[in-house]
Amino acid sequence: MPPTATPATPALRRLRTTAGAACAALVATAAALLPLPAASAADSPGCRVDYTANRWTGGYTAAVRITNLGPQLTSWRLTWTYGGDEHVTSAWNATATQTGTAVTAVNAAWNGSLATGGATEFGVQGTWAAAAPAPSGFTLNGTPCNGGTTASPSPSPSGSPSPSPSPSPSPSGSPSGSASPSPSGSPSGSPSPSADPTPPVPGCGTAVVCSGFEDQTGSAPTGDWQTVTPNCSGTGTAAIDTAVAYSGTRSLRIDGRAGYCNHVFVGTTKDVSAVGPVVYARLRVRHTTALPAAHVTSLTFADARDGGKDLRIGGQNGALQWNRESDDATLPVQSPAGVAQSAALPTGRWVCLRFQIDTTQQAMRTYLDDVEVPGLHLDTVPTQDVDNQWLVRSTAPRPTTFRLGWESYGVGDDTLWFDDVALGSSPIAC
Repeated sequence: MPPTATPATPALRRLRTTAGAACAALVATAAALLPLPAASAADSPGCRVDYTANRWTGGYTAAVRITNLGPQLTSWRLTWTYGGDEHVTSAWNATATQTGTAVTAVNAAWNGSLATGGATEFGVQGTWAAAAPAPSGFTLNGTPCNGGTTASPSPSPSGSPSPSPSPSPSPSGSPSGSASPSPSGSPSGSPSPSADPTPPVPGCGTAVVCSGFEDQTGSAPTGDWQTVTPNCSGTGTAAIDTAVAYSGTRSLRIDGRAGYCNHVFVGTTKDVSAVGPVVYARLRVRHTTALPAAHVTSLTFADARDGGKDLRIGGQNGALQWNRESDDATLPVQSPAGVAQSAALPTGRWVCLRFQIDTTQQAMRTYLDDVEVPGLHLDTVPTQDVDNQWLVRSTAPRPTTFRLGWESYGVGDDTLWFDDVALGSSPIAC
């Protein structure tokens, strides 16, 4: 027969309540003393990335700012993934490589140290065809960057580039031949323009090419000048103009149209392959439209030492630049600091453009209205934001052709004129 339960007395009930409370307090105390699991790297932001892109049809540049929210770094490696068909062609203030859609950027020699809370910036330039959405999956030395990522919107349907940093504005129109001041405020370490080592001579001297187009009798270039459309042709046109000229009564007019296959050039039939050892050129040019943010070209030289690929003068981000077709290197680098060391081309007036190309070493100088452009100064001493990309190739160029015209790689129409063109082995004055 089971035992009969004894009813709880008030004293017993008070004992049970006290014991339960003591047990709960003991459990809480033990829990407070036990170690909790550590937060994973993904749970704690280790860095912040601000990726700001300037896109146009077929191309883009992007400024990338890294803020270190973790321990101090002595070197850094940033990775990300593109969601479209973007392809990096060059970089500044970092070395960038790409495999498929995955991109890796590694610090330069001077910007590897990154303190906690410290930031650094670099940039990339590239191409795209079908789509260019904002990248994702940023990691810094393997740690996800979930402190925040920004990117500019995708290109507008019109393909117009978004605003980008531009150099200091050039002066308003001045009489032909007057000098334009050099760009303002070059950062420390930029090349210091100096006087010509050999004073240029007036006229053409003994130049191989010496033309004011006065020998042209029709509207189409003939004789020493022939119209060419490398690779493909479109709506761009070239003509001899008798209504606009710097000197005499004729000039070469180019109606350049946007889009690569709308390019048009007029090349000299003279043999320029033996000009040197330094190639000197002087010409007058008059632009209707300011240089666009997108990449354009107005002078080309086939380079015999680079597989016949073109050495080009044109513009990007609103300023003059040299560009190498083979690897898309630019002089200056298209970073804000690099662009600021170049110069915009004035519109609505004639300007004198002079330059020299050394065929024995990597050295070039460029002058706009007899003032050297610091960002277009190349020598054998590396200069940050100027020749970082250019000096990757050590072989000096050997120009074998000389062409004037217009080539656009996205947006950018222009009507421009050339006159008083000279190219030879001695400096030629404006």
